Amino acid sequence: MSAPDVVTLLRAALGERVDTDPLHLDAARADKSGHAATGAPLAIVHAASVPDVQATARIAHATGTPIVTRGAGTGLAGGAHAGPGEIVLSMRAMDRILEVRPDDLLAVVEPGILNADLNRALAAHDLWWAPDPASREISTVGGNIATGAGGLLCAKYGVVRDAVLGVDLVLADGRLLRLGHRSVKGVTGLDLTSLVVGSEGILGVVVGATLRLRHRVPGATRTLTASFPDVRRAAEGAAAVTASGIQPAIMELMDAASLAAVHRLLALPAPAPGVAQLTIQTDGPAATAEAEALTEILSASGATVRLAADDAEADLLWRIRRSLHPAMETLGTTLIEDVSVPRSAMPAMFDEIARIERDYGLIIPTVCHAGDGNLHPNFVFEGDTVPDRVWHAADELFQAALRLGGTLTGEHGVGLLKRRWLADELGDDQWQLQRDIARVFDPTGIMNPGKVFAP
Repeated sequence: MSAPDVVTLLRAALGERVDTDPLHLDAARADKSGHAATGAPLAIVHAASVPDVQATARIAHATGTPIVTRGAGTGLAGGAHAGPGEIVLSMRAMDRILEVRPDDLLAVVEPGILNADLNRALAAHDLWWAPDPASREISTVGGNIATGAGGLLCAKYGVVRDAVLGVDLVLADGRLLRLGHRSVKGVTGLDLTSLVVGSEGILGVVVGATLRLRHRVPGATRTLTASFPDVRRAAEGAAAVTASGIQPAIMELMDAASLAAVHRLLALPAPAPGVAQLTIQTDGPAATAEAEALTEILSASGATVRLAADDAEADLLWRIRRSLHPAMETLGTTLIEDVSVPRSAMPAMFDEIARIERDYGLIIPTVCHAGDGNLHPNFVFEGDTVPDRVWHAADELFQAALRLGGTLTGEHGVGLLKRRWLADELGDDQWQLQRDIARVFDPTGIMNPGKVFAP
């Protein structure tokens, strides 16, 4: 069926929810990865209800038209890029909290709600949803689920997969499945909820989620910084914290290049050359005692340690960390990567990054969720096309992470940008098995085609 006919069918079923504004279509070509599809999609459907999603899926299924599900477009792997001949299914307008049950520590939400907005609403119940990506103010819960997001708090409080009890999923043919449960325990059949979390839109469209909540942590938080003369010693300091048995709520590492870029962006005094910084938050009734103990551990590791004097200073320190991506945008186009290694391997991984910088003549600003070993190296270049030498350097980065017992992505997903390396980690048999599983959910291959698995 021709493109005009598909749009006509969508308009007949969904009316003004079908958007063909050229500016909006052009914006849907890209996400926060800095990369874009070669052309614009057919239309954007601004879904406001589950029936809207089902109607879109039925039309797409009947006409063989691909669907790209999209939230806020903050992904970093190209997973929500939409190109020629594709329907964008925007979930942003489905942003309601449907239910909060403090007695059961759960909430039921639509996928378009922003992560931070959800937690602001839950605060009235003295509850919170633990996943805490750096993009929490602009990323949706549905997007968090699609990518299996992590964030700053996940070493202590878990990632998205740990905080989702169930999902409502519309399949490619429009059928609605209700997966998971509302109980703390539930092992009936295969765990399809966990399969959907992190599936990047290739299995179906998440139209609702039952979330596992937590009571807010009692007591104050304490924040400290530990400055090291180089990034390897900072990684060793993080390893010493882990070995101590103290579990910080957050432990973030910024290398010299990333720290300097953020300080320039925020008009702060420049840090000393080469200095890398750990920023740590402790929480709960023992927050102060743990912060003091960590001060001793990090000082013994060669760091200059400062405990934030008040909440304003602590807020500034976390603003510095959360400003990493805007700071990278001031340097040029960035290929934002996301590898994870065992925590004991972090110093070795930073050695590998330094080697790749030397071998390819690059500067690769890197931040790290040091509490769990998830590194975000940023390849900075000029122009819209990733140069070959950057792809070659990225290839070496991925292979180094795998050699150290790690993985290609800890929280951003595979999307378009990492699909060529997926079989290197999975092996051919598992790669094919995963493709076969996806085809059970989507036999005709219309859900986010070309993402995750290379053609």
